[in-house]
Amino acid sequence: MYYGFDIGGSKIELAVFDADLLPVWQKRVPTPRDNYQELLNVLQQLTQQADHFCGSPGKVGIGIPGVQNDDGTLFTVNVPAAIGQPLPADLSARIEREVRVNNDANCFTLSEAWDERCRHYPTVLGIILGTGMGGGLVVNGQIVSGRNQCTGELGHLRLPVDALDVLGCDIPRVRCGCGQSGCIENYISGRGFEWMYAHFYQQPLSAPAIIANYYAGEQQALAHVDRFMAILAICLANLLTIIDPHLLVIGGGLSNFAELYRQLPQRLPAHLLPVAKLPEIMAARYGDAGGARGAALLNYTV
Repeated sequence: MYYGFDIGGSKIELAVFDADLLPVWQKRVPTPRDNYQELLNVLQQLTQQADHFCGSPGKVGIGIPGVQNDDGTLFTVNVPAAIGQPLPADLSARIEREVRVNNDANCFTLSEAWDERCRHYPTVLGIILGTGMGGGLVVNGQIVSGRNQCTGELGHLRLPVDALDVLGCDIPRVRCGCGQSGCIENYISGRGFEWMYAHFYQQPLSAPAIIANYYAGEQQALAHVDRFMAILAICLANLLTIIDPHLLVIGGGLSNFAELYRQLPQRLPAHLLPVAKLPEIMAARYGDAGGARGAALLNYTV
């Protein structure tokens, strides 16, 4: 059996999958954010419960909102208890088996790439448009992490000059959690979608409310979505030019906005090389379950 842990700032999910990647058992519990030993205890207990259900030890993979350093310690801001801790080694010693760890956005992309309808794509780029903007790259069924495990940190590219032409050169360079300013995730994520609306119209609205107004034909919402789609296409076109994937999968809260899949194919070509062909563009198929499924696949794809 294949165990996939999806560790977030508020919850831990463990999902168990059989040899055909079908889910057979699942459990969610709150994340111990500030006590490392308690965090290890929860992970150990969940693993033991899964072992009891399966009747034998399963292979363990973990998706985290962060990276694993060269020395085996973790950097994961949303789970303070794990920062600087050798969690994979410590948990491995407790449960007496190997523990594989990777970034949660990489796990999301791996899950999508291993969907039976997507396995024929050699290169899959995953983008998460949620609170922030995460990403992952899978080539021939394997995660590409890079020298510093940062290959998928696409949201920390800076706003392109074409975007400044649309937004105005005086657009505030929003300070990012990474310490820099002007990172694209602060403009094209779900949070950025709301921030941009509030900036131009001095009225804070949630993304669902803006989208509802858009479908109702409200003029500010129509203008806002037009501007946002222009910026999103510019930023994604840069990524497509660099990576040139066969498939682009979009996840996160904004992935449910159907206009993405209607407008992006129309807008992207203007920002690509003349010879470039668009990748297939689709919404993520596994939603919130993708992180745990991808974590389980860390062992399945070895």
